Amino acid sequence: MKLFYASGACSLSPHIVAHEAGIPLELQKVDLKSKAMRTEGDYLAVNPKGYVPALQLDNGELLTEGPVIVQYLADLKPESHLAPPPASFERYRLQEMLGYINSELHKSYSPLFNPATPSETRAERQAYLLRRYTVVEKQLQGRSYLFGDRFSVADAYLFTVTNWARMVKVDLGQFPNVLAFQERAAVRPAVQAAMRAEGLIK
Repeated sequence: MKLFYASGACSLSPHIVAHEAGIPLELQKVDLKSKAMRTEGDYLAVNPKGYVPALQLDNGELLTEGPVIVQYLADLKPESHLAPPPASFERYRLQEMLGYINSELHKSYSPLFNPATPSETRAERQAYLLRRYTVVEKQLQGRSYLFGDRFSVADAYLFTVTNWARMVKVDLGQFPNVLAFQERAAVRPAVQAAMRAEGLIK
């Protein structure tokens, strides 16, 4: 399988999950501005949506959307326990959290990366993110990870998007559980391996 990614983007989440599950992936780096790939080619010809991640399966099928890709990878290796079994109530709780991270956190960060975003909009999005993190802070109370002591695909996604906070000057100092989670996740071997492969750490 081949993962189309951009360093440090939301594609880091499935990259982490693949390492956690022991699933080998071929990596194809994408320039999100030019839509060119590291090797010659037009990314839009692969994924007309134009953003990462995308996962090309061995049979040629292409999966897009991070929350879907991480669940697919987890289901390839159910013994990794990165996602609860399909149709279990716990699986719906996982999907609930993936949806929250996707819509309330991930997409709220997006305008903060755009230098053309007006300062008023930037301030509003920063304030909105802080309100949304109160839910995550409560979820992490007394827990190592979002659902207890076991790392899940939702944790990989939360770590990835929360890693953007310092890049766009979102101060998470009022969320000690979130900050402790970030430190805990950052030292996991799979997280380290994925970040090293993307050139984010040495």
